[in-house]
Amino acid sequence: MGQMIFVNLPTADLARADKFYEALGFTKNPTFSDENATSWIIDESIFVMVLRQEFFSSFLVNGDQPALGNGVRETLNAISAETREGVDDFVARAEAGGGNVYRPADEPFPGMYQAAVQDPDGHVWEIAWMSPEAMENPAG
Repeated sequence: MGQMIFVNLPTADLARADKFYEALGFTKNPTFSDENATSWIIDESIFVMVLRQEFFSSFLVNGDQPALGNGVRETLNAISAETREGVDDFVARAEAGGGNVYRPADEPFPGMYQAAVQDPDGHVWEIAWMSPEAMENPAG
C-alpha cells in the first residue's frame, strides 16, 4: 500500500463541519467516524479528518492550541479540479454547505484558474485547474 495523506482539522461544531464537507462532495467514511471525529474521503489515499476541538487538543503537546477562525494561517489546503468549471462548482458547493469565499476565482497566469474557500471553522481550501498546455509548458 502506498502512502496516504490525512489532513486533520479541528472544529467547533462537528455537525456544521460535516454539512460543509458533504456539500463539497467528499464521501463520509463511517468506519473512522464517531461523536468525536468524522473521516471524509477525497480520493483513495487522501482523507480529511474533522475533529471536535477538545478531541483535536488531545493530540497536541507543549501547550499548543487548535487554530480556528480568522487570523494566523498555518496551512492552505489545496486540491485540483478536473476542469475550469469544476473550480466554480467547488466554490458554489462550499457556499451551499455553509462555507464562504476566501479568495475569489481568478486566472493568475494563462491556463491556471483558481479560487479559495473557507470552511465554517475558517480552514482554507484552495481549488485550482491548470490547462494541459500550461502543465506541459509552465514557463510560458
